[in-house]
Amino acid sequence: MKLRLSLVVLSCLVSIITGLVLSRGGAKATAARTKPVIGLSLDTLKEERWQRDRDTFVRRATGLGAEVKVQSANSDDVRQVADVQALITERVDVIVIAPHNGEAMAKAVQLAHEAGIPVIAYDRLIKNCDLDLYMTFDNLRVGELQGQFLAEALAKMAGGKKRLIRIYGAKTDNNALLFKQGQDRALDPLLKSGALEIVHEDWADDWKPENGKKIANAGINKAGHAFDAILASNDGTAGGAIQALLEEGLAGKVLVTGQDADLAACQRIVVGTQTMTIYKPLKQLAEQAAECAVNLARHRPVIATASLDNGQVKVPSIFVDVVAVTKENMRETVIKDGFHPAAEIFQSTGDK
Repeated sequence: MKLRLSLVVLSCLVSIITGLVLSRGGAKATAARTKPVIGLSLDTLKEERWQRDRDTFVRRATGLGAEVKVQSANSDDVRQVADVQALITERVDVIVIAPHNGEAMAKAVQLAHEAGIPVIAYDRLIKNCDLDLYMTFDNLRVGELQGQFLAEALAKMAGGKKRLIRIYGAKTDNNALLFKQGQDRALDPLLKSGALEIVHEDWADDWKPENGKKIANAGINKAGHAFDAILASNDGTAGGAIQALLEEGLAGKVLVTGQDADLAACQRIVVGTQTMTIYKPLKQLAEQAAECAVNLARHRPVIATASLDNGQVKVPSIFVDVVAVTKENMRETVIKDGFHPAAEIFQSTGDK
């Protein structure tokens, strides 16, 4: 039986909150278990960021009395659908998916629902399906902060028209499209006025640093050294772009954005080869996702404060805010939250 989630409206003095309430169904094995079992299907574990998500999610869910079965697809759509099928066979109570391809995983959602198992999309939206819940960061805001930072930094630079290389993320990731949309909001006025020119832009397949480097190299081949910034949509592709800049003797002379606050990116920021990153409080998102998954497994209500259209339904959604990080506020954000220790971030500078 397919699990259904019904929407109820809860009135508060200051706001109206949309709540998710389990109305019927659920995995058949739940009643026979002493604790719920959560399936966690990840696109990849090759990046530091996703290892953190996994560890935090598992730690929180385990602390709430659940068991977590983790699968990693290594950026392979066929494998990720097979991973979800394996979790269905094991009769997990809830499946949480961070999809490699937000459209390809609609099939996995359908299969889970046919088995009566609810699905939470984690960080990346799954499109064109009857998705139960979406939990993510405010990805439009991520792009806006990147674009706003660049716009303000370029405005302070001497000279006339500024020139930009743009490195987008993977086309298969809906977040990459949202990052671009947010960036466009901040940069379009400069582009339309002629104050900013894009000399080269492209999408980095699978978010791979080597693909970011190829795009940066192509931009350098077009512009020579006559450009001012690289807008990279995440820290991995920023790292690839910075490698290209190092080879040209331009590292530290060109603005470079990023996202995720990876340790390597934070280290680059304090030495000056990367200009900024976006800190996304992964601990908060992963812990909230674990709590929601366990509540769904136990047929308890989950509160969603927003919704997002995935092409088929308006998916109840929970968004976590983000913050722009530079060398100046590194200690008040990433270090203060315990995301990375100061000793590791500043290891090459001697600061503590």
